[in-house]
Amino acid sequence: MIITTSPEMNGQAFIAGAYTAAVSGKTFDCISPVDGRVLTQVAACDVADVDLAVRVAREAMDDGRWCNLAPAVRKRTLLRFAELIEQHAEELALLETLDMGKPIRDSRAVDVPATVNCFRWYAEAIDKVYGEVAPTASNVLATITREPLGVCGIVVPWNFPLIMAAWKLAPALAAGNSIILKPAEQSPLTAIRLAGLALEAGIPAGVFNVVPGFGETAGRAIGLHMDIDGVFFTGSTAVGKLFMQYSGQSNLKKVGLECGGKTGHIILADCGDLDAAAEAAAYGIFFNQGEMCTAGSRLILDAPIKDAVLEKLTAFAATMQPGNPLDPETRLGAMVNHEHTQRVMEYIRLGNEEAELLIGGKQCEVVGGGCYIEPTIFHQVDNRMRIAQEEIFGPVLAVITVNGVDEAIRVANDSIYGLAAGVWSDNVNTLFKATRALKAGVVYANCYDADDITTPFGGYKQSGMGRDKSLHAFDKYTELKTTWLRLR
Repeated sequence: MIITTSPEMNGQAFIAGAYTAAVSGKTFDCISPVDGRVLTQVAACDVADVDLAVRVAREAMDDGRWCNLAPAVRKRTLLRFAELIEQHAEELALLETLDMGKPIRDSRAVDVPATVNCFRWYAEAIDKVYGEVAPTASNVLATITREPLGVCGIVVPWNFPLIMAAWKLAPALAAGNSIILKPAEQSPLTAIRLAGLALEAGIPAGVFNVVPGFGETAGRAIGLHMDIDGVFFTGSTAVGKLFMQYSGQSNLKKVGLECGGKTGHIILADCGDLDAAAEAAAYGIFFNQGEMCTAGSRLILDAPIKDAVLEKLTAFAATMQPGNPLDPETRLGAMVNHEHTQRVMEYIRLGNEEAELLIGGKQCEVVGGGCYIEPTIFHQVDNRMRIAQEEIFGPVLAVITVNGVDEAIRVANDSIYGLAAGVWSDNVNTLFKATRALKAGVVYANCYDADDITTPFGGYKQSGMGRDKSLHAFDKYTELKTTWLRLR
């Protein structure tokens, strides 16, 4: 049954513990890709708003209202924050689906629970991360302690607005930092709602600030600000490079980047469960409408099993046709907006020129005014083609045929990206060889898109630097201090 209720929608900035308009008074439309309706007006924050948010965040750091609280107190507060997110799960799931078009079944079953789990996990980690004592001479005590970085700018994408924010907010807050969060202009609503829940949970005013706006204004202002200590970004490689430049042009702030991907997903001839591999390949590219940095967008098939896998893959794809995202039965929702829809359709046009279309390739009207694209598969693809080299960020799969594991690895590594890779084989020696040789931050063996908050996530090459998730995330949001004490 189609969900017809809508939650209250707030498009204001959140600064110093209060919702507020942009200093300029400017707004922009928040348009739902489900049906094209305007959901609300969103504050178009700019340099003045970022300046104000940084000023109050710095005051919060300087007076220690958050960072100087006992670890047990910060832990209880973040646990309360997670509890409030869970209590508002239906509201947040609806906001997520209306704002960026993902199926409500995924918002409910994946995005909100993962967000709650992330905050709980980092809350529990607060009083379990210890400092160190160096093995010095007996007349010297040398300690190594972690201190909060300071004021952190966090810039997140539109494909997983809640989860991507949580992966950065949770460790940054757990470490004691103050936050300036800029959500993507395409999907700002859940980030804005989180800020109110954070205040209700007891996170002090000024510690958690949200400045919605555009990348070229609010995002650039965060990157260039002289009093922000670090910027942590998930999004395209092109924009990630801009944040590196902004750091060099300003105060050499710390930069953490999780950028694009073009995953090589390998299925070898000695894979004994082609049904499981084909199903994983389908979900790997069509889940979340293919709007995933780890999307298995290059399917690299060993020649002997190519036809069998493609037959199974197309059967799975037939069950994942676009539907109304507000229908709990829908498995493939709407693209994030009309602009991105046209960008993906341009890649499909290129694919029709370069390769052979197997299925899909068309826009479809599911709900009037919405943004929907059929699951699309190209085969007879050469790895040098643009559809094999450039990140499409949509439900578009490029199938490349190879002969054996060595060629499969060469093709998979022949990319500027190195976020993820996948390989299927029943030979443990082959799996070990492949997982060692694949140049990616996350390698899936006989599975795909496996995930747990305890494992680090990030990429090699132009997929970025630094890691989200796990205790390794604290490396981004803390500074290490060595203290020497000479004893008499």
